[in-house]
Amino acid sequence: MRVFHELTRRSGIHGAPHPVRRTATGKAALVGRHVAGVATRSPFPGRYDALVVPHPRKPNGVEIYTDELRTLLGDRALILDSGINGVPLPDSKNLDFFTSAAGAVHRRTADDRGSAAALEKLTGVRVPIGALLAREIPKHLRLRALYRTLLKKHRIRTVYLVVAYFHQHIVGAARDLGIRVVELQHGAISPFHLGYSYPGRPAVADQPDELWCFGSYWTDVADLPAGMRTEVMGAPFLPAPGPKTDRVVVLSQGTIGAELVRTAEAIATHYPDLEVLYRLHPSERPEDYTIPPGVKLSTGGSTLDLLATAKYQVGVSTTALFEGMALGCRTAVADLPGHEYLDAPIAKGHAVLLQDPAQLTQAPLCDDPSSYYAPSSLSRLAAEQTQ
Repeated sequence: MRVFHELTRRSGIHGAPHPVRRTATGKAALVGRHVAGVATRSPFPGRYDALVVPHPRKPNGVEIYTDELRTLLGDRALILDSGINGVPLPDSKNLDFFTSAAGAVHRRTADDRGSAAALEKLTGVRVPIGALLAREIPKHLRLRALYRTLLKKHRIRTVYLVVAYFHQHIVGAARDLGIRVVELQHGAISPFHLGYSYPGRPAVADQPDELWCFGSYWTDVADLPAGMRTEVMGAPFLPAPGPKTDRVVVLSQGTIGAELVRTAEAIATHYPDLEVLYRLHPSERPEDYTIPPGVKLSTGGSTLDLLATAKYQVGVSTTALFEGMALGCRTAVADLPGHEYLDAPIAKGHAVLLQDPAQLTQAPLCDDPSSYYAPSSLSRLAAEQTQ
């Protein structure tokens, strides 16, 4: 995944998906929190039978993907929530000091055995695979050993986590000990997503046992690794659709935002009577863009609440497009790199590929929203785990 992000960024196809920006003061404060957290947020005291690793993104302070699960598990769950790239949940624990330290000491580069040269020959782009290997492999092995110690100490029975492909040291530690690992879906899955798509379903190391999905659509949209089961957990975090207004919400993404702004401008020019909002991704900042006349910048508040009252939505491959379908938005997918994520919904007639702003009014409503976001069944799934 890291190689892919570097490849698309260096080739100019995409920008950084979730850029992390820190000032010198911010870096110093982070180090201070790391050191203090060794004593105040250590996960080793106590006893738990489940481990929950939430998503770092928390709109309005709420981590929507594990919120219901954490409530169901109660005091039985150890909540391990990093503060490196976000604000940790209250009363959660972390190993941030060790996570940062594990990658601090390494060789400058490693033998990539020709991979970098082969990739450059294939794509014309040089990616520092050797440097990635030199940093990431020792870091993985150190953290894997640390998490084995943590899991054994608590006699954890089940590990629940979000974004497993960025927590493979935790998954690997659990698999070393024969502990069940469940990943909760956090975003769009497609045949083009390197975190989930393994054509032919080969055996892949350090993968979860189960993937709990928002709806049935996600269970077979990509070839998961061999042996990984799927369950439909539903989506308890979606609000109810509200009365629709003459509003278009253009959903930004760091990877393709500069081009998408021009799409928003074209829509505003073609439809002067529509309110066109350019909605920033939580990882973006207003200063990232110059917003053209006729388009309003939207920040703060809830994207889901905004979509619940919007008549149209436009985007490329963001998960919010699927959420908007379930919230009654007419959906247009901008013809920009990454639109292939929505190939299946477009083929089903749940969205239109927008190649000209005049097509916006042809955007359809989704007639099968529960296939993307079903009612919650987390209480049943969590109960089954304890039997």
